[in-house]
Amino acid sequence: MTTSLAPQISALLLTHKSIVPTPPWLATFLSTQRPATPLTALYQTALFRLLASDITTSLSALAPHTFPPDVHNMDLPSRQLPGPIVVQVLDIEDMSKSRWEQIEAIEALERGEGTKGREVVRVVAAVEGSEDAVAGAKAGGPHKVLLQDARGVRVYGMEVREVEGVGLAMSVGSKMVLRDVRVARGVVLLEPGTVTLLGGKIEALHKGWREGRKARLRAAIEASERERV
Repeated sequence: MTTSLAPQISALLLTHKSIVPTPPWLATFLSTQRPATPLTALYQTALFRLLASDITTSLSALAPHTFPPDVHNMDLPSRQLPGPIVVQVLDIEDMSKSRWEQIEAIEALERGEGTKGREVVRVVAAVEGSEDAVAGAKAGGPHKVLLQDARGVRVYGMEVREVEGVGLAMSVGSKMVLRDVRVARGVVLLEPGTVTLLGGKIEALHKGWREGRKARLRAAIEASERERV
């Protein structure tokens, strides 16, 4: 089954989602599937597992599906990367709010409070992760995100125009595809038409990010204050 179906599933993933899994990942995946499983079901299952995976171990790290080696070159004022480049999100920050404002919002949610205009209201978290959704709904952006490609290269991305789905409600480990994206002095410029959100989540990374977010914001504030001294 592995020999006959692997090329077909790879073609479907590339055509529909611009995803290129490594042959070892695909062979391991197919070895766990029943022989009579329809191709469409295999494709959907493979896609679901890839979106929940660490792309540094599951996706091809060959060009043009990764950032170029000199992507961090600060001497290049602007250039365009044709892609498609699949990346996963490792961190998200709302640049419209100061770090103290973000900490206050987190603490309010920890107390079960939200805001409605100027009125403080009680917020009941219905499901795990709904705190992120509440925070995301209140976030204005632009957002700064830390992106990682299949080679493990990390690059910051910044919204220059609002991209639907990009915000604090995103899960860490969610995947996006970059096409014809601009890079300015080592920063990926995110705007509609160049970014396609695929979704997904790396559960362990997301849990650690959510639990450590307030501590990271405090550390950034303290570092900034030390630089001023």
